[in-house]
Amino acid sequence: MTVVTAELVFARDRWERRHAFVLQGGGILDTGDPREMAESYPDHEREDWENVAVLPGCVNGHAHTFQTLLRGLGDDLPFMAWRDRVLYPFSERLDRDAIRTGALFDFAEMARMGVTTAVDFFYLHDHGNENDVAVIEAARSVGLRVVLARSMYDWAGAPKRYQESPEEAVRNTRSLAATVAGDTRAFVQPAPHSIHGASPEMIQAGAAVASDLGVPFHIHVAEARYEYDQSMSTNGLSPVRFLDSLEVLSPATLMVHCVWVDQDDLAVMADRGVSVVHNPSANAFLGDGIAPLRDMLAREIPVALGTDGGCTNSRQSVFEEMRMASLLAKATQTDAGTVSSLDVLLAGTARGGEALGMPVGRIAPDHAADLVVIDLDALSVQPSATAEKQIVYAMQSDAIRRVIVGGETIVEDGRLTRVDEAEIVAKVAEVTKDWSLPAPV
Repeated sequence: MTVVTAELVFARDRWERRHAFVLQGGGILDTGDPREMAESYPDHEREDWENVAVLPGCVNGHAHTFQTLLRGLGDDLPFMAWRDRVLYPFSERLDRDAIRTGALFDFAEMARMGVTTAVDFFYLHDHGNENDVAVIEAARSVGLRVVLARSMYDWAGAPKRYQESPEEAVRNTRSLAATVAGDTRAFVQPAPHSIHGASPEMIQAGAAVASDLGVPFHIHVAEARYEYDQSMSTNGLSPVRFLDSLEVLSPATLMVHCVWVDQDDLAVMADRGVSVVHNPSANAFLGDGIAPLRDMLAREIPVALGTDGGCTNSRQSVFEEMRMASLLAKATQTDAGTVSSLDVLLAGTARGGEALGMPVGRIAPDHAADLVVIDLDALSVQPSATAEKQIVYAMQSDAIRRVIVGGETIVEDGRLTRVDEAEIVAKVAEVTKDWSLPAPV
């Protein structure tokens, strides 16, 4: 057990100056005033980390790790062109080793940017789980916690390796969940792809297996305008209301994107208790639009943050998503006070843990010791008297001194402690050596 004191700590969802927290094993036992903690735990080791800020590790609520290998291939393309000219054809080139390389690459970048828990919404199954296991192995190598959101996809227009029947998807999801049962850094949650990528039967099967396993289920919802228009044309309902008609919306539903939603949709979402993963950079990158973050928060809809795939964002930093989420909300509302730095800091930490049903994203008792340590002497955090704002709006990655998962340091002074960055770069170069930009249409 160790009592740690630091100059600035984001403890129990608020900033505290000269604050302490108690580490025991891989978890947080307590937080409070340094003198009180010293008195309460008199016989235990004490450390003063001095002039640093300590935050809970960032929770990346939505990513597609293999897509980082495709970075730069589809930039400046609209969604449909990106999907059909880049995502589908290049994902067909990836074998298990390449998938593992992509995951190593992505998780390594996330770790250096302060992500300690990451969701990989993964769909290159090849009718089994070997590729999924490769992603989990990569996360273990880097040291992150990973939620393998195992996609359930039966749209015939997608590559064959994405597709499964509902029965096959449920069987494989249950098997993968059993494989990681008891693991403290790897988790499996069902993820029917979307209302265009998964049939109603598949979506209902995903919700049912999630209920049986006692975990949330993930689904892309209303990401692009075409999805909204398609749903209105085919179903006579918006994507949100169509999902509600399937009776799958509940507090266990984790809806990704929700860009094209109206006030009636938001009312349904609030009433059903769903959570949302907001991906502001990716939605902007693909020209899909801006999710109504302010309206969601006003209705007390829990909102977490995600980076989405590395080729629809180009950066894998939740701190970047905090800044982007706040700035886009301010711009669309023409109100600088509409979404605060605290709102988005919570979205990138505590709300992610809550949405995933995991004790992460907080420096609080009974939570994992997943931490980001920020150098308050770093140039981008100055003036440090207002570091609480700088960390969201100004901080650069070189200010991140240390990243800790379960009490273990996985990044120290910008260096990954468990994996060799040069080896990852070499692996990425080998996988992509014969790739070239798709020909213009």
